[in-house]
Amino acid sequence: MTLAHPAGHWYLVQTKPNQEVRAEENLSRQGYVCFRPQRERKASGRSRASGSESLFPGYLFIQLNDVNDNWYPIRSTRGVNRIVSFGTQPTAVSEGIIDDIRQRLAALAEPAPSHQPGETVRVQYSQELEMDAVFLSADGNERAIILLRILQREQRVSVALDQLSAVATVNQRLRA
Repeated sequence: MTLAHPAGHWYLVQTKPNQEVRAEENLSRQGYVCFRPQRERKASGRSRASGSESLFPGYLFIQLNDVNDNWYPIRSTRGVNRIVSFGTQPTAVSEGIIDDIRQRLAALAEPAPSHQPGETVRVQYSQELEMDAVFLSADGNERAIILLRILQREQRVSVALDQLSAVATVNQRLRA
């Protein structure tokens, strides 16, 4: 069956459960251009494992350049369940959507602003509780060691980096 579609369009492929990676590898081996949006998986709870995970579990995008592409090799690829279609025709995904996904992933991958040792930071424990502390050092990619004054004693505490924000000093406020 020959389908008429503009060259270079993206299509959505539904994979078999938990087989996005397998489908992507097999399609790539056949020469297809695939895009499987991923984000970094953060270690949580008892699991210390981190890595990447599919942003859209069970799906990946495939780019087809030839107007006469044969869909059978795609559908019969290990890991692939089906090509997402409306009616009998696979539906193209706009290049703008793919570009938007890529831009958002790039924004997520940008490192958080880093704090300098000795800098005063504000620690946000909850909406009602925040305290000022001194940033000592980063403790991996997601945590920091701070110096917190509690009951007239300074304590070294480890907190999540996303709980910290910079505190403007008097000199910075005067310049603004």
